[in-house]
Amino acid sequence: MSDSLQKWEQRYRAEVAVYPEPARVITQNQHLLPEQGLALDLACGLGANALLMASRGLQTQAWDISSEALAKLSAEAQQRKLEVITEQRDVSVNPPDKSSFDVVVVSQFLDRKLCPKLINALKPGGLIFYQTFCRDKVDSSGPQNPDFLLADNELLNLFSGLKLRVYREESTLGDSSVGWRNMAMLVGQKS
Repeated sequence: MSDSLQKWEQRYRAEVAVYPEPARVITQNQHLLPEQGLALDLACGLGANALLMASRGLQTQAWDISSEALAKLSAEAQQRKLEVITEQRDVSVNPPDKSSFDVVVVSQFLDRKLCPKLINALKPGGLIFYQTFCRDKVDSSGPQNPDFLLADNELLNLFSGLKLRVYREESTLGDSSVGWRNMAMLVGQKS
């Protein structure tokens, strides 16, 4: 078992006291979701984004490296009477196929080399909802390793091939006790 897999399996073995909420990029912009189609929650963890998309009527898949996380997601989906197809998959090694999804959601995960493959995975008109941590943060939440943190406006550059529909990144500007802090969010659409 790789160190990465072992780390995530250990993390998700713990009991879930309160199931996590979906990422703000999708909750605040769910009105942009299509009425039907195939959706992917990539590097899904406990799959809160997948549960939201399934509740909106999308055929939903959830991929993660951790079988522990996927087992908890499957149980939660069953309890909510939602259909979510889970797959244990190292998405960095085995990304989605070309033109295979109408919606891809990624939250709190960053693999820069994967971004062009995510654009390719979208069907024409498809949407990506992406949210992850920035280097310029107001506190120490999220990863500390700069390899997993976005530089200023980097998310815009990583998905520059898409039509920009939503973008937000406030960094440390102004009154940092309010607003959208520590993360950048993007919704982009493939032509």
